[in-house]
Amino acid sequence: MSIWKAYGYAWITLILFLGAFIGHWTFGWFAYVDQQLQHGAPVEVSEYLVEMGRDTMENWQSEFLQLLWQVGGLGFFLFVGSPQSKEEDDRLEEKLDLILRTLRPEDADRFIAEFDRRFPGRNMGPKL
Repeated sequence: MSIWKAYGYAWITLILFLGAFIGHWTFGWFAYVDQQLQHGAPVEVSEYLVEMGRDTMENWQSEFLQLLWQVGGLGFFLFVGSPQSKEEDDRLEEKLDLILRTLRPEDADRFIAEFDRRFPGRNMGPKL
C-alpha cells in the first residue's frame, strides 16, 4: 500500500490545515495593512509577524489544542487500551460468550478456546 493511501486521512488533514493557515495569515496581512493605513502608521513586517503569531497561538490554544486533546487523546487512549476502553470490551466479550454458550453450549468452550488462540490478549474478561 502506498504512503498516500495508507495515510490518506492525514494528508487531507494536512492540506486543509495548511490551506487554513495560509489563508489566515494572508487575510491577516490585508487586514493589518488596511488598519495601519487607516491610522497613518507605517506597515512593518516585524510588527505583523508578532501580531499574527500572537493571534495564531490564541486560536490554537482555544480551539486546536482543545480539539486535539479531545479527539486525539481519546483515540490514543482507546488505541493503547485505557481502563475506560477495556470496560466496554470486557462487557461486550462477556455478552458474546454468553450468547455463544446459550446457542451452542456443546461447542462454546471449543469456539472460545479457538478465538483466544487466534486472537491472544483480546479475551480480557473472566469466563462464565
